Amino acid sequence: MTTSTYHQGQAVPRLNPGRLWAGGIATAIVAALVVIVGISLSRGVFGVPVPVPAATGGISEIGYVGIAAGAAIVATGLLHLLIMAAPRPLVFFGWIVALATAVAVLVPFTNSILGSSGHIAMLNSKIATAAINLVVGIAIGSLLTGVARSAVRRGRPDSYPAYPTGL
Repeated sequence: MTTSTYHQGQAVPRLNPGRLWAGGIATAIVAALVVIVGISLSRGVFGVPVPVPAATGGISEIGYVGIAAGAAIVATGLLHLLIMAAPRPLVFFGWIVALATAVAVLVPFTNSILGSSGHIAMLNSKIATAAINLVVGIAIGSLLTGVARSAVRRGRPDSYPAYPTGL
C-alpha cells in the first residue's frame, strides 16, 4: 500500500457542483430577461423590429429568448468542464465567452444566418439585435465568472469538509 503526499498541506480546489449549476440556471434566467427587456425597449421605445426580421421569418422572440437561456446553460457546462480539467479555467472561459460574444454581435450583420440573402433587414434592427447580444454575452461572462469563484473553494484538504456531491 502506498501513501501519496500529493497536495498534502497545500491548497486544493474543491468544486461545489450544486452551487455552480444553481448559478448557471440563475444566469440563464438573467440572459432570457435581458433579451425580453431588449426586445421591449427596441420595439416599444424606439420602434425597431427585433430580432432581425427576415423574408423567411427569421427567429421568433421565443426562440431568441430560448437561445440566450440555452447559451447560459451551455456556458455553465463548459465552465464546469474547464474547472475540472483545465489549468487557469477562468482565463480560458473568459476568452471563449469574449469570442463567442463577438460572433453573436456580428451575426445580425450577416443575412445568410438569420434570413434569406434576398431580404436585407434595416440597419437599426441589426444594431439593436447586436446590442442585445452584446449585453447577453457580458451578463453570461460576468455572472458565471462570479459563480465559479463562489463555487470553488481553496484550502488545506483537512480545513473544511467536502461539499456534498449528491442533490
